[in-house]
Amino acid sequence: MRHSAFLLACAVCGCFATKANAHVLLPTDNHQEDLSSSSQLTNLSTPAEDFFASSAQTSEKHRPEFKPTLNLGGCIITQYSHTDRKDKATDGSFNVRIVRALAHGKVWNDVGYRLQLELSGAPGIDRGARVLDAYAEWTRFAEWQPRLGQFKRCFGFENPIHPMNVGMGSFSQMTQRLQSINDRIGEHVSNGRDIGFQMQGDFLPQADGHRLLHYQVGVYNGQGTNHMDIDKHKDLIGGLWVMPTKELRIGAFGWNGYYTNEKNPTESLRRVRYDLGFTYEGAVSARAEYAHSVGGTTKGGATRSDGWYAMLGVPVPQCQNLKFYGRWDCYRDDATRWDGLVTNWGLTANYSLGKNYNFQVNYTHTVDRNLSLRAGHYNTIDVQVGARF
Repeated sequence: MRHSAFLLACAVCGCFATKANAHVLLPTDNHQEDLSSSSQLTNLSTPAEDFFASSAQTSEKHRPEFKPTLNLGGCIITQYSHTDRKDKATDGSFNVRIVRALAHGKVWNDVGYRLQLELSGAPGIDRGARVLDAYAEWTRFAEWQPRLGQFKRCFGFENPIHPMNVGMGSFSQMTQRLQSINDRIGEHVSNGRDIGFQMQGDFLPQADGHRLLHYQVGVYNGQGTNHMDIDKHKDLIGGLWVMPTKELRIGAFGWNGYYTNEKNPTESLRRVRYDLGFTYEGAVSARAEYAHSVGGTTKGGATRSDGWYAMLGVPVPQCQNLKFYGRWDCYRDDATRWDGLVTNWGLTANYSLGKNYNFQVNYTHTVDRNLSLRAGHYNTIDVQVGARF
């Protein structure tokens, strides 16, 4: 009886094995051909096989198409400046202010990347050729778009603007010192950037297509570009603004973090800041911000500083390519003292040949209360030519 049962079991297994082998397909280099061959044998397949074959086809159909793109570009800004400041060793100089190379594109339709190099400046650890931007971001949903890598800190309205679009020949003092273009804390020149992770998005779409509310929040090393974190803290930076119209943004920003002096790692400096402002960009351009900072510097000095500016740009009706800008630009490295105020009164004539070329003549009258009455009043004029490609 045992032998009969054993033989019966072997016979049943053999039948199933024979049926299974009838469905084996030889491998090929074309997966579409595999799917086609399988579909021709559906009348011989089991329900389980039909389910997995259908799932595989569905997965293949919904998988995002891999179509990487590559766009190359760059920017050059050259300059000649002259000043009558008494304590300057030279009264004028030619300068290649910016030379940048850019590569950007998409890996999939909603996954982008950006790599930007700075090529100008004297060679050195934090000068000369170096990485400015290197990040990837996912843009499928307007409400939340994550970004990872090295990029602009999400603090302030003026910091993210391209140098050719600022309007004036330079960023305001406040942007340079408190929005980390050239930070007062003593950090190496980082052009407003750091390494970290950021989430941003827009909510409440309006009838004309723009969205009413924007947020952005990021976690950063706190040490600036191309430098790893060397303390146990991360910088938290965020911003929130409303857009009553597509031209107008009104918002506030906050920054809470630490910077560790890399020449003296035992020195950790607090960096707590806030920024309030608005920007309007239409035929007329207008922008104003106030920022306040609490925290020392690697060179000592005051622990509270602040700055503000107001800028207005008006086109010439008879010449749409010509736009005049004026700016009131103030900064106090010690926010408790008015006798340390530095004020720049600026006037710019900006002539654009399309969006990729411009010619600027910039005049600035400076009143620096840190200097003597005679030395603290001086003038600067510079000419700049910029091109993007």
